[in-house]
Amino acid sequence: MNIVFLDRDTISPQTVLRRPGFSHQLTIHGKTVPDEVVPRIAEADIVVINKVRLTQDMLRQAPRLKLVAVAATGTDNVDLKACAARGIAVSNIRNYAVHTVPEHTFALIFALRRSICAYRDSVNAGRWQSSGQFCYFDYPIRDLAGSTLGVIGDGVLGQSVATMGRALGMRVLFSGFKGHQPMGTLYTPFDDVLARADIITLHCPLNDETRGMIGAPEFAKMQRRPLLINTARGGLVDESSVAAALASGQISGAGFDVVSVEPPPPDHPFMALSQRPDFILTPHVAWASDEAIQGLADQLIDNIEGFVNGQPRNLVTV
Repeated sequence: MNIVFLDRDTISPQTVLRRPGFSHQLTIHGKTVPDEVVPRIAEADIVVINKVRLTQDMLRQAPRLKLVAVAATGTDNVDLKACAARGIAVSNIRNYAVHTVPEHTFALIFALRRSICAYRDSVNAGRWQSSGQFCYFDYPIRDLAGSTLGVIGDGVLGQSVATMGRALGMRVLFSGFKGHQPMGTLYTPFDDVLARADIITLHCPLNDETRGMIGAPEFAKMQRRPLLINTARGGLVDESSVAAALASGQISGAGFDVVSVEPPPPDHPFMALSQRPDFILTPHVAWASDEAIQGLADQLIDNIEGFVNGQPRNLVTV
């Protein structure tokens, strides 16, 4: 089996990537730009990717390809229909980030709700000394207990975030699909969540239905000036409208770990917000605890071994 890993640098160098337990040749590339994909996968039986995009045309030029092993949960960078048409299996990683993403989500929530970054920066600037007393009150501090957490996405990560929220004394609302009336009592209509939540956190996939699901019209419905947290996918939020929502007070803060283009270019709207005390941008690291990445790497090889041994696992279908 000829295995080609196209973007090994997207996984921490401290992570142990064990060799599959069958006869194989493994070629590892740290990074792969689009023009390099076809020559590198042309003779591959198995291709491992994280963020490299595989298009229909690229797949057509890899006649031996049997498996695309995605080293992540999201597979929007792979043309799944083209894979299905050519009989190429696609596997992904599941449930590895059940602790790290929810913890990062709440790290952003705590930091914004209690103005941690703003107070740290002001202390570094000498504000404590100039205040002339034991403390000062330049930035808002709000408890989480008794507040309402709106969760958009009810998968493993959304459920874990909800569990943490309840443990902190928060009321949890799971959002129904945008534009649809939810069935039963487990979900709250999307617009109601926007209106009632003190914190809105996104944990849903990026697809045609969710792309741009929050923009200027949705910000206008946020009656309680919530925090907006996105540790899911860039593109779920219309990023060009975030600055206006912050400036107008429609939201009280925003914490993002993902951007529609990564890394964001210097002229991206978020880069102009970096000095605001009510905005935090982290570089897509919510998933990246040491424990989570090692679990991802182990599961990645499990997926490859299972496929070769005739027991495929974590297959993704169209």
